[in-house]
Amino acid sequence: MARKNIGFEVAEECFAEYGINVKEAIDAALEIPVSVHCWQGDDVGGFENMDGGLDGGIAVTGNYPGKARTPEELRADFEQVLSYLPGKTRIYLHAMYAEPVGGISPDRDQVSYGNFKNWVEWANKAGVGIDFNPTFFAHPKASDGWPLANRDKGIRDFWVEHGLRCREIAAEIGTKTGSSVLNNFWTPDGSKDTPADRLAPRDRLMDSLDRMFKEKYDAAKTVDSVECKLFGMGCESYTAGSHEYYMGYAITRGKLLCLDAGHFHPTELISEKISAVLKFIPEIALHVSRGVRWDSDHVVTLNDELNAIAQEIVWNGLTSRVRIGLDYFDASINRIAAWAIGARNMRKALLFALLTPYKKIREAENAGDNTLRFALQEEYRTLPFGVVWDYVCASTEKCTGQEFIDSYKGYEKNVLSKR
Repeated sequence: MARKNIGFEVAEECFAEYGINVKEAIDAALEIPVSVHCWQGDDVGGFENMDGGLDGGIAVTGNYPGKARTPEELRADFEQVLSYLPGKTRIYLHAMYAEPVGGISPDRDQVSYGNFKNWVEWANKAGVGIDFNPTFFAHPKASDGWPLANRDKGIRDFWVEHGLRCREIAAEIGTKTGSSVLNNFWTPDGSKDTPADRLAPRDRLMDSLDRMFKEKYDAAKTVDSVECKLFGMGCESYTAGSHEYYMGYAITRGKLLCLDAGHFHPTELISEKISAVLKFIPEIALHVSRGVRWDSDHVVTLNDELNAIAQEIVWNGLTSRVRIGLDYFDASINRIAAWAIGARNMRKALLFALLTPYKKIREAENAGDNTLRFALQEEYRTLPFGVVWDYVCASTEKCTGQEFIDSYKGYEKNVLSKR
């Protein structure tokens, strides 16, 4: 299926010069779970048949043909993406992907496990775990951008009930799949222009969160994370759930902190935050995305920041303390290709980090030999990583190179173009 792996033995020798066992690195890279989001396949549409529209700083650009229109089409597309992904993969669901039961689409405060039963049955057959998110946006009761910190207690109560139900759903999914579900809470609560009161919304948000998180769940079934954000479209001037706010909340409430690569200033990097926050929190979650001047959620590329994220996780032995999830949505190009390329890049970055002579680099640093550190940091960049990636794809029966391109184009011609 994958192109012939030419030169793998030579590549092994090159890495061995730096004390790296390539096959051990491959095995380790494939064992790290990556949660691949469902919403790249349908432009964050969901299946509720509600005319809420995207809000809270979320926007999808493009109208490339072939978007998934039904749960069946979305799952079929995800299966196609899975055929390109080596390693342990999970699927990341949003509550807005609830399916009708008996022809009835529930409102957010009525959603239940039954609305995700088909997803669980499919995931068990596909051999993938599930992670989850309540959906506090794209709904008439979130149209003003204030769900959990709304001045109207009735609005807040509606969304608290949604959060409570999503926690029940996540726990049941964890029970049915036998795999702990990360349940990530993000809410857009914020202001387009400068607010007169920054404190009161944060008081209301805290009350809503505390009410949602009152019940304790078995971590073997589900764990909660809270996701911070600097700003979004429509909340450019103020976001109640800032980094400082959720950092404190996660520490004091025993929650995971979710760091999204697009939720900070353009010059701020989440790779620099990972080891810092893990000094105070046992475990964190990541939303790996790529912001271009704003939280635009471009498809992740194998760039310096993606490599730095993987290096922070791998080099510090943090694979059991960081839950990696993806979060991007590009409708300007073939969605299947975008989905797969971004997910493969995450796996490549993890493998690249494991194939780096980081122990020798750190030994040089600890010895005060910064010249050697610099030399090693530059030398590993040109080691034959691509040959190793080809070997990974060949040994796991995943296509690469021209075969990958031909495959997603064939799926577009035979499936997507007929929608």
